[in-house]
Amino acid sequence: MLSPAQLFSCIQRIALLFGLLVIPSVAFTKSPVVSVPSRALQPRSTDIIHRPTSQPYTGDLSVFEDPKRDQKLQVNRVMDLLGIHTGSVVADIGAGSGWFSVRAARRVGSTSRVYAVDINPSYLRYIRDRAQKEKLPNIRTILSKSDDPLLPSKSVDAVLLMKTYHEAAQPIVLLRHVRVAMHRGARLGIIDRNGRGDDHGVNRDVVIGEVQRAGFVLAADHNFVKPDGVDYFLIFEPSVAKLTATE
Repeated sequence: MLSPAQLFSCIQRIALLFGLLVIPSVAFTKSPVVSVPSRALQPRSTDIIHRPTSQPYTGDLSVFEDPKRDQKLQVNRVMDLLGIHTGSVVADIGAGSGWFSVRAARRVGSTSRVYAVDINPSYLRYIRDRAQKEKLPNIRTILSKSDDPLLPSKSVDAVLLMKTYHEAAQPIVLLRHVRVAMHRGARLGIIDRNGRGDDHGVNRDVVIGEVQRAGFVLAADHNFVKPDGVDYFLIFEPSVAKLTATE
């Protein structure tokens, strides 16, 4: 039979061993800054498109920084129509230089959040530097997949794809993930130009049909953005039908 001193020493060794096993586990399960949706959506055969699409832009970001672009695009009107206001959470998908992200970040305020989403790591580094210089700590960057923005589930009030939709290789799959990330009553905006798909544009009617297949309904259709070299500004809302991970 162990003496009290031996028993205490044994308990100490067991406690130390347990601590060595448990503490690293806690360290490696620290939550990331931006989480991903808890439910993975499986692409359905009917989600896959077979039309031409454009290669994602990888060039100079200065092309997005026309000093007259605010006026040409009427960006404040765009944000009004998407319901972006103080406290809104916004996702800018295909954020590029962060041109829209910084404007949305100023509008929503420092206590809210703008997700700048892109598949290009160098663009996201640029946006992080820009946000720091412009004192906008409410911008969070997300390195996304081409068919999944990796937004937290039920996290956003407004989403904008500006001159990006034509670059999405599988837009229906992408937008089904977007829908999971949206609050009830959230709005999705798509600004683009008419085209064949592989010429950095895609026809308005094609976009409407694909977005509806992803589980949205068309809420508004505007063309006041034409001075910025685009043809349409479409606004969608999630349909009332329940979205499931296996539908």
